[in-house]
Amino acid sequence: MSDYYALIPAAGSGARMGGELPKQYLDLAGKPMIYHALRRLAGSPRIRRVYVVISPEDAYWDDYDWREFAPKLSVLRCGGAARADSVRNGLVAMADAVTENDWVLVHDAARPCLSVAQLDRLIYEVGDDPVGGLLAVPVADTLKRADSNRYASRTESREGLWQAQTPQMFRHAMLLQAMRQQHESVPTDESSAIESLGHRPLLVAADNSNFKVTYPRDLHLARLMLENPDD
Repeated sequence: MSDYYALIPAAGSGARMGGELPKQYLDLAGKPMIYHALRRLAGSPRIRRVYVVISPEDAYWDDYDWREFAPKLSVLRCGGAARADSVRNGLVAMADAVTENDWVLVHDAARPCLSVAQLDRLIYEVGDDPVGGLLAVPVADTLKRADSNRYASRTESREGLWQAQTPQMFRHAMLLQAMRQQHESVPTDESSAIESLGHRPLLVAADNSNFKVTYPRDLHLARLMLENPDD
């Protein structure tokens, strides 16, 4: 049987958030933001180990107490300039500890509101899939195509469109192959790299509670959700 591992790329600066701290270390409900992703993944009995990929120059990680995650946590100081570089470097670094068919769940440090139900649903629905899959939400809003001056040029059909989230869950060997092949084009997520190999990842329905903290105002919403959990 295949084991399950998690990988959190956390070497970015989070420039759109502003401020002095990298986004993953911003205070959220009294903890650094990445703590909440770690707690959810490390707390799953299905996940054998959680790997966090940080920059070799990271000056913040050691300022926090991570001992509660020690039985499952491995820190990899091999983060790259782009998210895809960190994922690829992390997959290489963990290769000796996993098999080629083990599942790797790549999750954003900036998605602190992942629920137990969403994580369990992803593992359950993707567990027997030959390719893998990801959490995603069907697009509900009307989509506009803008011209170079930001005027709406046409309305796009939203039929069949989904907004990708994380975790994104794929076999270690397949994902590493995909990330290596996409070295020049820098995929925006793991699913797009897998798709480039000709595969079709499964979309597992989630909801908007698993949003990505991108702008300062998102911190307030994330704080409210963490203080009023559904699970």
